[in-house]
Amino acid sequence: MTLELRQSLGLVQQLIMTPQLQQAIKLLQLSRLELLEAIQEELEINPVLEEQVVEEDEADPRLEGEKEDSEKNINDLAEVTIDEHARDDVDWETYISEYNTGSLDTPNDERDFSFLDNVVSTGTNLYSHLIWQLKMSNLDEEQREVGVFIIGNLNENGYLDITLEEISLATGCPLEKVIETLNIIQLFDPVGVAARDVRECLLIQARFQNLGGTIVEKLIMDHLESLEDKKFDQVAKQLSVQVKEILMAVSIIRGLDPKPGRSFSDEETIFVTPDIYVYKVGENYQIIQNEDGMPKLRVSAYYKELLRNRASISENAREYIQEKLKSAAWLIKSIQQRQRTIYRVTESIIRFQKGFFDDGITKLKPLVLRDVAEDISMHESTVSRVTTNKYVQTPQGLYELKFFFNSAINGTDGGTIASESVRDQIRKIINTEDAAKPYSDIEIVDILKKLNIKVARRTIAKYRESMGILPSRKRKNPY
Repeated sequence: MTLELRQSLGLVQQLIMTPQLQQAIKLLQLSRLELLEAIQEELEINPVLEEQVVEEDEADPRLEGEKEDSEKNINDLAEVTIDEHARDDVDWETYISEYNTGSLDTPNDERDFSFLDNVVSTGTNLYSHLIWQLKMSNLDEEQREVGVFIIGNLNENGYLDITLEEISLATGCPLEKVIETLNIIQLFDPVGVAARDVRECLLIQARFQNLGGTIVEKLIMDHLESLEDKKFDQVAKQLSVQVKEILMAVSIIRGLDPKPGRSFSDEETIFVTPDIYVYKVGENYQIIQNEDGMPKLRVSAYYKELLRNRASISENAREYIQEKLKSAAWLIKSIQQRQRTIYRVTESIIRFQKGFFDDGITKLKPLVLRDVAEDISMHESTVSRVTTNKYVQTPQGLYELKFFFNSAINGTDGGTIASESVRDQIRKIINTEDAAKPYSDIEIVDILKKLNIKVARRTIAKYRESMGILPSRKRKNPY
């Protein structure tokens, strides 16, 4: 058997993702903030693309004549030259002294403080706050080095993420001195920082408040798990005290901060800006896209004119401009297509979920991506990209477009209900329960059956945990 090479022809269908299609898909799944960043980046690298800005003088044609006359007068003015030289008869020492002391004749309310507009204030994070206290403390150089190492190994909650032995090995400092330095840092503001677990953190704060040797200290040291399960009677018997004293100590413990580093978090709050506004007008709903802050793009007329005048530019320059023109045109077209698609998806969601827009979350219906995709004749993947990180302001509040897609829960009458509506019903049942006798998951199942909702106990537990609601034994408050 011999091996040989042969050529053959064949027809194959293959989907090729052009750069333009890839750009359209990318823009489709971007959030509003990411889209603004992408547009700004393209404006910086593409000279052909520009933002359409309407200036005040251009907006009022009555001012055009005045503008032309002003420009003419400016051009007719002779050039002014300034001969700068220092005067010899000025007492510069007295002048600088008065300037530095602020004793100028200009009143405070008339001075120009516009330079302060460019000053950016920076918040203090946990690291810098502790380093400042370390520098102000009365420690020797070796302890300061250990202190910097400890502070540098704190997590966002203020806990120490490294063992004392590792600190001693890394700094070459004796273990006893490391422990001494750690005890000093743990009393820095916020008190309890650099603790190694929750128990130690709470103990440091309790002892700082002169609660050492009290019931509070005993509860933190030996009974935190029992307090978590609210076994107050059992703890009272073990400590031979009344339940009232346990409850008073628990109220003090609740006032302590188990995560002292949170107050110095340098993370900025990101506020959600809706992409779509939905308003009710009569019996119908009106969809308005949020164009606030969205730059209006256009292709520069200057470069268009350059392409028409072929003799004025070289071949390489013409090819470069043509490439940038295509890129700018595709970007503008992709943004317009993105806006139209978001509008159509929102319009379809309103048709399916009109009950929600009228009466709230209890009327939310089961909905999947396929339903909307078939309604607007698009692919499911397109609908998925459109609804990701896009928000709509409705008469019922601000929601992500993904919120309106829910799985179906069977009802006792043969109908279906959205899973999000079931979560809302569970939340309402728990909010109205008796704190002394909270509902168990089985009891919530029976209550939902009376509301024509058929759901298993494990489903209740799953929904409850997803909403951050504790089980009944931990919600119980008999006192």
